Amino acid sequence: MNIEKIKTLGELKKSGYKPLSVKEEIRKNLIEKIRTKENPFTGIMGYEDTVIPDTERALLSRHNILFLGLRGQAKTRMARQMTELLDEYVPIIAGSEVNDNPLNPLSKYAKDLIAEHDDETPIVWLHRSERYGEKLATPDVSVADLIGDIDPIKAANLRLSFADERVIHYGIIPRSNRGIFVINELPDLQARIQVALFNILQEGDIQIRGFKLRMPLDILFVFTANPEDYTNRGSIVTPLKDRIESQILTHYPKDIETSLAITEQEADILEEQQQKVSVSDLVKRLIEQVAFEARNNEYVDKKSGVSARLTIAAYENAVSSAERRAIIHQEKQTQVWVSDLVGVIPAITGKIELVYEGEQEGPYQVAVNLLDKAIRTQFVSYFPNPETSKKKRTPSGKKSVEEKEGDNPYKAITRWFDGGNHVDLLVDMTDAEKIAALYKVDGLYGFVKKYFPHANEKENALLMEFVLHGLAAYSLISKKMIEGRIEFKDLIGSMMNLGQMNFEDDEINEDDFN
Repeated sequence: MNIEKIKTLGELKKSGYKPLSVKEEIRKNLIEKIRTKENPFTGIMGYEDTVIPDTERALLSRHNILFLGLRGQAKTRMARQMTELLDEYVPIIAGSEVNDNPLNPLSKYAKDLIAEHDDETPIVWLHRSERYGEKLATPDVSVADLIGDIDPIKAANLRLSFADERVIHYGIIPRSNRGIFVINELPDLQARIQVALFNILQEGDIQIRGFKLRMPLDILFVFTANPEDYTNRGSIVTPLKDRIESQILTHYPKDIETSLAITEQEADILEEQQQKVSVSDLVKRLIEQVAFEARNNEYVDKKSGVSARLTIAAYENAVSSAERRAIIHQEKQTQVWVSDLVGVIPAITGKIELVYEGEQEGPYQVAVNLLDKAIRTQFVSYFPNPETSKKKRTPSGKKSVEEKEGDNPYKAITRWFDGGNHVDLLVDMTDAEKIAALYKVDGLYGFVKKYFPHANEKENALLMEFVLHGLAAYSLISKKMIEGRIEFKDLIGSMMNLGQMNFEDDEINEDDFN
């Protein structure tokens, strides 16, 4: 159909155009995409076998939809992508506030215009990108915002009484007629406002200041909400939930691979950053593991959730940390080291909600603990589990018979630290300085080379650094973060020094008391 030539109601009738409802239109286009094996929700990862099939079933059933899930689970993105299932253009009466269908007008304005001009009634074509409305539910949203109100200024300008339907100023829902309308965070909408949606969803009636209008609006409604047990701010009233035909549960990525792909897709890394900073698969996995650890951490509120935005922001911060270091030292190229992950802590603290015990621990310390747990979890994917390598002892403290010399692959490294040696890795030190510091540790280079014989110099150095962080996470050596540097020492010596400090403090307190 050549829409450029169709500019009046008469021309539309002659073209044989037959309008479909929004839900029928989406159903038709979705069926075609399913037949051609075309993904209707591009860029949505991890939902291929769960949320997307459920959504397709709901759309084929011509249902209104409620996406129920924690924050950062692509609920709104799913809704916005539904516009791609609409026809590219649909005709509307020119000047209509509610996108009147020329062949089935709703508003008084459209009916009067057709009565006056008949087949010469002007029409325009509305693109699918303009057939989408969205409102974030907040406690201050009113019925006037959503449905409409009487506009005294319009009444004065048109010299109409308040009893005339033309003085109505339509809200965002009627203005989304013949399109998709989304209400985000539905529980935050006051109960009395939710009640106002009942008839719109079921019968198509709307009431505005005493006007009872029979306006069967043609809208696909999509709602998003966190689980009701998450927030005390409100809940979805039961009759409204009953009128939403399909409730679809969303979820976080179920594996690291999916999470990696999402972060890779969403992270906003500049071209100049990509040229200057390389990010190893190891570092990427550590960042993703932080989110997985947070979702199961006793200090983090599980009902709140941990958004995918955490890993996206953390990844961007990690790259920027390495870039900043390279700028300071005028290095043309660098890589993200494990020690650079100190720079992602602000991205973690702002993305997690803590329970009471977590608040007592402090957001910073919780973030540091999450990083350590991520290192501990990922470490065994690269190197032998230090837990099984620790010396097995009998209750008397002696070595067990099963233990043999050489069972512990980390022995040479820990022995070096036991000899009173330590390594200080400054967060902002040059790559060359960091590599030199790592090579001082006896047995570290040989250990890494044994498991990764084909790693180049920088990869090898990164793995060497990772081993130190891993051994600290498994309590084989100590790690202390002090004002821009990370200090690795032997565990026993550190504990004794700490005990000595506490003992001295106790002596001071006793003297003060005396």
